[in-house]
Amino acid sequence: MSNETLGIVQLGLLTLAIFIGFPTAFTLLMLGFVFGYIGFGRLVFDLMAIRTFQVMTNDVLISIVLFIFMGFVLERSGVMDRLFQSILVAAGPLRGSLALATVITCTIFAMATGIIGASVTIMGLLALPPMLRLGYDKRMSTGAVAAGGTLGILIPPSVLLILYAANAGESIVRLYLGAFVPGFLLSASYVAYIIIVTQLRPEAGPPLPKEERNYPLGQILMMLLTGLVPISLLILSVLGSIVAGLATPTEAASMGALGALLLSVAYRKLNWEVLKGAVFQSIRTSSMVLTLLVGSSIFSAVFARLGGSKVIENFVLGLGLSTGGFILLAMVVIFLLGWPLEWTEIIIIFMPLFWPIAQAYNIDPIWFGILVAVNLQTAFLSPPVAMAAFYIKGVAPPGVLLSDIWRGMMPYMGLQVAVLVLIYIFPQITLWLPNLVFK
Repeated sequence: MSNETLGIVQLGLLTLAIFIGFPTAFTLLMLGFVFGYIGFGRLVFDLMAIRTFQVMTNDVLISIVLFIFMGFVLERSGVMDRLFQSILVAAGPLRGSLALATVITCTIFAMATGIIGASVTIMGLLALPPMLRLGYDKRMSTGAVAAGGTLGILIPPSVLLILYAANAGESIVRLYLGAFVPGFLLSASYVAYIIIVTQLRPEAGPPLPKEERNYPLGQILMMLLTGLVPISLLILSVLGSIVAGLATPTEAASMGALGALLLSVAYRKLNWEVLKGAVFQSIRTSSMVLTLLVGSSIFSAVFARLGGSKVIENFVLGLGLSTGGFILLAMVVIFLLGWPLEWTEIIIIFMPLFWPIAQAYNIDPIWFGILVAVNLQTAFLSPPVAMAAFYIKGVAPPGVLLSDIWRGMMPYMGLQVAVLVLIYIFPQITLWLPNLVFK
């Protein structure tokens, strides 16, 4: 059996093992070792040691751990609750104010953390019960929570973009700059959709009752000052320092983690249980991501050395697809992979198969990375799997059915597809800001 055939068998066994449910990280390590040993003998031990060392000494990856810790501290210290309440009271007189406050809160929180599951779960607990109590349409309510909660996939400091940058060898700063406009465009489209629906059907999202928003103007301003301003300053200092070149992503993440702790102290929410829970969850999440990254690096190195990457590249290029045809093929494959797989597995394992082909088509890697991020966010909202739906179902009141959540997510998924098409047709939506800063 030739080395190229071994590589294809290796990839096939990986796909089969993932769909069966084997632990992905250890499957990658085992397949990399076994097929490497078969293909080029004891050299695989040197390759595994070198690849592991390269991954674990990548300074950019430290920012993943710190951003995750920052997010869990803010989650557990009640900062998101305070932020939501302040925005809700300010938007109270508007129709659909609860849904609007949900999307705006999720947008701001997405800029404070690179994680997504926590945002969907927390907003499901905070916003869903009062929306249902006030008679909001179940579909619009659950859709707003799901769509808003997944913005962390795209909006910096997205962990997805950090992993993409680390694997593709691209600038994380350029990726962050490229993600801002598409991220805010998605958020704005959600807000516009809620406003339009509640204007056409007022019963779908009534304003907050007067007795629940009957605060003096000074008190409303104070709530915004204490709930919105501190976290906004934290976000501005973290992301602003990265964009301005004053700090590396790792240094900025360190500052953000410290700022989250200080903010929790200021709100008198930091205690041993909060700190311990945030540390344990951060260790658990980052360990999973980094172990997966090591396994993928070893697997990819063996796969490439066996010639498997070249076989796939030659096959796709041999189809004679145009640049648009290749991008369509890539987006369809990534979207379908987004049903059974976590985005970490897709970015770390399968994206390296597309990069050499994208380079052959002279596709801008920043633009391609943002397309992938928006696509994966769309898959996160897409039935029949729709991971966001299961997060919401786990915390939703008993009267909310999974079918209600699925139907509620469909309009937001349509908005996602529309923005994805816009980014494809008008690449400057993504590239304008990076090109402006890096003239």
